[in-house]
Amino acid sequence: MADESERSVNTNLKPDYERLVDGEDVEHFSSPIDTEGALFYYKLSRSFSSQFSASTPRQLSTFFGVVVPCILSMFSSILFLRMGLIAGQTGLIQGITLICLTYFIILLTVLSISAISTNGAIRGGGPYFMISRSLGPEFGGAIGVMFYIANVFASGSCLIALTESLVADFGPTGSFATSLPAGYWFKIMYSTVILITCLIVCLIGAQMFARTSFIIFLIVFASIICIIVSFFVVDHDKAIQLPSNDDHSNSSDHKFAYYHWLNSKTLANNLYANYSIDYTTGSMNSFTVVFAIFFNGVTGLMAGANMSGELKNPSRSIPVGTLIAVSITFCIYIIITLLISMSCDRSLLHNDYGFMQDINVWPPIVAVGIMAATLSASLSSLIGASRILQALADDRIFGIVLRPVSQGVTASGNPWCAVIVSWFFVQCILFIGELNAIAPLVSIFFLLSYSATNVACMAMDIASAPNFRPTFRYFHWLTSLVGAASTLIMMFLISASYAAVSIVVCLLLVIGIHYREPPINWGSIGQALIFHQVRKYLLLLDARKDHVKFWRPQVLLLVANARSACHLIHFANDIKKSGLLVVGNVIVGNEVIAYSHDNTNFIDPVQRQCNSWYSLIDLLRVKAFVEVTIAASVREGALI
Repeated sequence: MADESERSVNTNLKPDYERLVDGEDVEHFSSPIDTEGALFYYKLSRSFSSQFSASTPRQLSTFFGVVVPCILSMFSSILFLRMGLIAGQTGLIQGITLICLTYFIILLTVLSISAISTNGAIRGGGPYFMISRSLGPEFGGAIGVMFYIANVFASGSCLIALTESLVADFGPTGSFATSLPAGYWFKIMYSTVILITCLIVCLIGAQMFARTSFIIFLIVFASIICIIVSFFVVDHDKAIQLPSNDDHSNSSDHKFAYYHWLNSKTLANNLYANYSIDYTTGSMNSFTVVFAIFFNGVTGLMAGANMSGELKNPSRSIPVGTLIAVSITFCIYIIITLLISMSCDRSLLHNDYGFMQDINVWPPIVAVGIMAATLSASLSSLIGASRILQALADDRIFGIVLRPVSQGVTASGNPWCAVIVSWFFVQCILFIGELNAIAPLVSIFFLLSYSATNVACMAMDIASAPNFRPTFRYFHWLTSLVGAASTLIMMFLISASYAAVSIVVCLLLVIGIHYREPPINWGSIGQALIFHQVRKYLLLLDARKDHVKFWRPQVLLLVANARSACHLIHFANDIKKSGLLVVGNVIVGNEVIAYSHDNTNFIDPVQRQCNSWYSLIDLLRVKAFVEVTIAASVREGALI
């Protein structure tokens, strides 16, 4: 009998439930049991459908989805081409200090990322998703756009670096062959072919990206191992010819410099700083200049977070994988800096940044490592940009502008339309063709998003929001504050003009999105911070210290009709002086649930009426609180 009655109840509930799923404008349901049943079945179906849709694209593990992309992005070409600059200019002591300071800043940001990523479910979009759900659509959308631009520029700059390496090794004056023609349009052709290859990989999907990245990962690590081994097996006192196109050489003979086997004498000579002119640019180096160069190469710590939509367990994979990648890259940078300082003359480090090929047991492996590292960084930035663009489109922050992007998704969840749009923008970047013009802008956009991530974590922690309960506990709002300040300082150290322009552009985007008023409500961290401060000061009020001199009126104005109550509200506002005015309204009837027009949320009439009364208060320019309740009678409602 119980089963039959349950089936009959479910049958009666089905029409209301079907109307909900079909998106009809259902203002009220026929009975309380209809309301509860439809609400239950609707939420249950949404839960099953969301789990089913989310399970298909989430296939990447911590290692393939986070560790590998982060390591490859944080190495790029700086490991092979700029470690000599760092060790030669700063010396071993300042060089290790520089690396430790860089990774200290990175670690602070990683702590903030880990805290936010372990605070509930994480969808696609990575840093954009984290920031937008914490700081709201205005700041989230602005930072999302900046981070998307950074990934697009990063992909283009890595392809330009890869093309330059190809021409340097296989061009008319190549180190290994002279088969490739050089020139502007030839470089565009080479980079375009490589970019199309990256496009195909991204269109196939995240699994293909993971396999490709893993192959590149093996190549890069083989190159690193070969470099480290070479320091121990290469002959003693090897003379290395300096580059012939060295217009700003710091060497007296301009011809040769020497590599020695690991020894304490060379280490003593390279222990302290010795800043000189950069032979590639002709500008004088300093600690801040070298610091900016190194920091520019390790800004890929969010490469794993970009893949949040494809990770099996993003709340665990992002913090664990990112910390592992940061630790591995830090150790390798320290080891290579130490080996260089113990074996290479200062003259070699000042005048030949590509010396690792000359001292390697198999020189081509270094060239292959450079190409593989830049290719992986470009591929990671391209697929990361597409995921950010897809998240922006799904959230409808920019309305119909990105509507085609939101609809261009395969059955497996691969955003092919966002990939194609991102590919087009990267192709446009390739026509710039000048790496030095792009690199500072890329770093500043990345740093701006890192700073916003730190600010988001700090604000959530200070506000003590009930929904901010990350499982990752190794952070504090002070670490986020130091991380945000450090990244902002680094922005201005890299380029003060670019930093100022990027901040202005970000503020303009925030203002534009604010005035557009996107149809989304993720809560406001500003309101949470205000509540936190007001609560703190209210607790400081002591009723025992009240005095008649400072008495303030507290008026409760009970009104029924907004049209006839405007003058009365103004009158009550005038007599309250600097006291409190509460405008109350009682809805007579039984409690019912209404369905919202966007078919996503259930709202009650109290909330709807409350919003209307607040709009009236704003229109009348009256400082008052609003209290709306439902009761069987006005008297009962007034007593509540």
